[in-house]
Amino acid sequence: MENLKPVLEMVDVKKSYFGNQVLKGVSLKVMPGEIHALCGENGAGKSTLMNILFGMPVIHSTGGFEGEIRMNGEVIDIKTPRDAMKYGIGMVHQEFMLIPGFTIEENVKLNREPLKESILGKFLGEPMKNLNRDEIRKDTQAALDQLGMDMVPADKVAGLPVGYMQFVEIAREIDKRGVKLLVFDEPTAVLTEGEAERLLAAMRALADQGIAILFITHRLDEVMAATQHITIIRDGAFVKYLNTADTNVTEISALMVGREVEVIERAKHHEASNEIVMEIENLEVNMPGEMVKGVNLKVEKGEILGIGGLAGQGKIGIANGIMGLYSATGKVTFEGKEVALNNPKAAINAQIAFVSEDRRGVGLLLDESIAFNIAVPAMQNQGKFLKKYGPISLMDQAAITENANKYIEELDIRCTGPNQNVRRLSGGNQQKVCIAKALTSEPKIIFVSEPTRGIDIGAKRLVLDTLVKLNEEEGMTVVITSSELAELKSVCDRIAIVTEGKVVGVLPASESDAKFGLLMSGITEGMEG
Repeated sequence: MENLKPVLEMVDVKKSYFGNQVLKGVSLKVMPGEIHALCGENGAGKSTLMNILFGMPVIHSTGGFEGEIRMNGEVIDIKTPRDAMKYGIGMVHQEFMLIPGFTIEENVKLNREPLKESILGKFLGEPMKNLNRDEIRKDTQAALDQLGMDMVPADKVAGLPVGYMQFVEIAREIDKRGVKLLVFDEPTAVLTEGEAERLLAAMRALADQGIAILFITHRLDEVMAATQHITIIRDGAFVKYLNTADTNVTEISALMVGREVEVIERAKHHEASNEIVMEIENLEVNMPGEMVKGVNLKVEKGEILGIGGLAGQGKIGIANGIMGLYSATGKVTFEGKEVALNNPKAAINAQIAFVSEDRRGVGLLLDESIAFNIAVPAMQNQGKFLKKYGPISLMDQAAITENANKYIEELDIRCTGPNQNVRRLSGGNQQKVCIAKALTSEPKIIFVSEPTRGIDIGAKRLVLDTLVKLNEEEGMTVVITSSELAELKSVCDRIAIVTEGKVVGVLPASESDAKFGLLMSGITEGMEG
């Protein structure tokens, strides 16, 4: 590899937005056939660097950038995404670029549709040719097979779980011809551990074909497992270039955040009680890819309950069904009162809060301010942040801003202020806004789905500690759904494992990984709870 030229070099790249320098001279290089990690906290400048590489309009509409981009040793000029694709650069973005009303195969082949002759096409040219549906379906199926995904190309994208949508994004890039460099921007942030392992295997296969891969991820175990080299940036500046074989997770995390990162561990756990605050009986939820098929579960008052399991087994569907986001049947009782299903407002009025795993699709109003996003559910459902003048109610902007500033400080939301548009926040900071929004409604129980998905290693502790603090200091009952067993074990009192749409067992968080693994495999013999 020493005799090869880098597929990509970015040299001393600098970028400012309205006088604020967000990149302060970042350089990186990616060799043919290697998987190269770009690591840094949220706000470090990773997304801005990738926007430059892909010629996104936000870069050139704000004065461009300084520095050079080289491919195979030659300086290139990328001003639009079309330029990037012309040079063989593909990107799987953090933000989904899919059309929900189109099928999987239509999204994969969009703007690259193979055509076949028609009678009119022979006389009137290409505009009158027909789509070659057989070839579209065949190519899409091949891309999905390469990812190990059992998906039907003719299915609509709308309604797919976010993890499946991510694989559609990746399938689209894999299907392109002449790709020399693939950028994966947090591709596993919305994936379960099993899905992430499948993706890493596909990435290795692509690298074996000579394609260079630039891998942006917060999951440092994936960095260690899949990459050959690492570039670390912090606060918009280059920090270090590392050989993966010569480093470890502790060193990487310390370089990313500029300090040692402590292991998340809960100080004390909730004592088992006989007081059941919520009872879920025979819950069935029609959530595509996460079907719930008769869940029975009791939640104790004041505990942190974890819900875990493998991908597609139904764990994510439980909270979505209770909150009325997908059609559900069964019975849910909270504090002795039945909660109406298929009715989001009824759940909110019962003081049940929910932080969705799909922060961009469900959790946020992307074109509104941080302050408004945090306040709007409490304003609509509880009448908070309103000034009443007889029959007229107006927003209390001062109270909305004060509330936002409180959570910006408590959750360390990195932003320019409470009036910043949430679309401009990094993924991790968007997630923190979702948590602040849920807490503003002052719930008695909060369901949090994939709370640290897409959040950097330095922020994970803050988010999980916030949930523990709510539980221990305010007595709030917390239910956490997560694909990361270690995360659940670090903060939960008990963990329920969901397999094939049902709870197959509930164990203390202190139980061995082996026992949890058996439950995930559907083996319940000898298990208690």
